[in-house]
Amino acid sequence: MRRALLASLALLATPALAQEAPVTSERATFRVTTFARGLEHPWGAAFLPDGSLLVTERRGRLRRVTPDGRVSAPLAGVPQVEAAAQGGLLDIALAPDFARTREVFLCQAAAVAGGALTRLITARLSPGNDGLTAVRRVLDATPAQSSGRLHFGCRIVFDRDGFLYLSTGERNERNRAQRLDDLAGKVIRLTRDGRVPPDNPFVGRSGARPEIWSYGQRNPQGLAVNPWTGSLWEAEFGPRGGDEINVIRRGANYGWPVVSFGREYWGPRISRETAGPGIVDPIHVWTPSVSPSGIAFYDGEAFPGWRRSLFVAALSEPGLVRLTTDGDRVTGEERLLWGRDRIRQVVVGPDGRIYLLTDASDGAVLRLDPA
Repeated sequence: MRRALLASLALLATPALAQEAPVTSERATFRVTTFARGLEHPWGAAFLPDGSLLVTERRGRLRRVTPDGRVSAPLAGVPQVEAAAQGGLLDIALAPDFARTREVFLCQAAAVAGGALTRLITARLSPGNDGLTAVRRVLDATPAQSSGRLHFGCRIVFDRDGFLYLSTGERNERNRAQRLDDLAGKVIRLTRDGRVPPDNPFVGRSGARPEIWSYGQRNPQGLAVNPWTGSLWEAEFGPRGGDEINVIRRGANYGWPVVSFGREYWGPRISRETAGPGIVDPIHVWTPSVSPSGIAFYDGEAFPGWRRSLFVAALSEPGLVRLTTDGDRVTGEERLLWGRDRIRQVVVGPDGRIYLLTDASDGAVLRLDPA
């Protein structure tokens, strides 16, 4: 009863939506609408069939935003997270058959014996959309690391065949990305129930973890399936420069830290090489950095001129990057809302509009509307 009362008060307290003056870009004119306010470092989001939006807050809370922008009280049943530095409650994704099973997947930083790690969990969303039940751990990206709370990665996406992909950061320990007996600095591929698909590239290989799909990633916080080719695209942070967009291939090595376009934060190049034998090159690089986080392909009705674009949330410089694509190639770049808000994630809504999560202690969900 008390939880329901608090939820009702939270909904009533939400202010009306606020629209801004039109913005003209290369292929669209749009307005920025503040869709929801009062979120503490929102990180991941997923739309429910009723049009409401589940949003994670890095501190460890999960909230529901109604279609008219009202923010609920925190949902019950969310497991404890390691909310320190870059860690916390991070991404969320609905199971492909959510309408029938009400299953959701969440990624978090978790404290365990020996330190902290990236953890994938599954749960059921209650019929009233006010809590999680049947919470179960699916995978821990072992080994745990005692030092630092950085580079957890933590994006989740399902492909056309229903396989689940999870990105993990190398926890700011570079050589972990190249180790095949270690789940840090990887893209991991699993079945819905957490089993290893028999066609994963390292199944049966001695000294290698069978969950690994690709390796050599630094801190990948963007994953999306290209709807026109079916390929998996990934965005990852470089250090000082060297941010990358990659097309993820089975068993491929993406090079970190053997090759890199980036520099140490104090100046020198990390690697004298930007390419090498047996290493897959990125299809797009930023130097200086934009700090790419979440990504989403666009094929909606609201902005016909933006179709076949990949939108990239940028943290520094803050803003939104729009990449034009042709198949599995990047053909151009446009920067939107530059210098305005640190954007953690970009989501395309069922209405064809684009929703942005701003990374701030008083964070918001912004919506791009046609103008």
